Amino acid sequence: MIRFLRKVRHKLVADNKVGKYLIYALGEIILVVIGILIAVAINNSQQNKVLQKKEQTYLKGLKSEFVTSRLKLAELIDVNKQNYLGAKKILEDISNPSTTLTEKEFSELLFKSFSFDISFNANNSLLNEMINSGSLKDISNDQLRIYLTNWVSTIEDISGQEKELGIQRAKVLDMFRTDKNSIRTILEQTSLNSGISLSKREQSVSNLNLLESLEFENNILMFYLTSQATEQSHYIPLMKQLNLILYTLELEIR
Repeated sequence: MIRFLRKVRHKLVADNKVGKYLIYALGEIILVVIGILIAVAINNSQQNKVLQKKEQTYLKGLKSEFVTSRLKLAELIDVNKQNYLGAKKILEDISNPSTTLTEKEFSELLFKSFSFDISFNANNSLLNEMINSGSLKDISNDQLRIYLTNWVSTIEDISGQEKELGIQRAKVLDMFRTDKNSIRTILEQTSLNSGISLSKREQSVSNLNLLESLEFENNILMFYLTSQATEQSHYIPLMKQLNLILYTLELEIR
């Protein structure tokens, strides 16, 4: 078409028909512009398909990570609850002057409440990679991008709470690093020697004296309160936030 117009243009110039020449020249320009616009539209369409495919890959990867994180968080909530309920039972026995708590029962409570550290290790590999590479902008849903950004800051905040909980847990355990109380008694009474072959002692050291210790009671109480605060003010809101992210991801995945 353009070659044809050029021939016509040369003929019009040769015949000195300037008016018609300008019309044909304008037509040629319009055709070129239309061609460029079509090419740009095709290119944009191809780029959009590539970006949409990339976004879907990210969305599916993020969903997989957050599903795993939800399982981890649910398990951690259960462990933390087990910890503070055990601490609560110890506090109740301390407050009860007629308690009949045996050495074995006390050892089992201590083991149940203080054997497991609390730390939420979210699966954020892909999310961190997206943030560091600037790929978070490839998520077209503005609200989802906000949720993902807030998630990272929330995790950092919870890490601080978990450190405080770890400190309170350590204060209780430190009371067994003296010659007045015995970790070995706990292991023997719970039949958990952690793979260590310990010969049976003729006379075990009792830990029941701790029930009369004000320092022990204060440490247990601080641990209990911090554990509950970790659940109510951090883990439960975090689970709601996680479920909202997963719900939004589901809506965006095609």
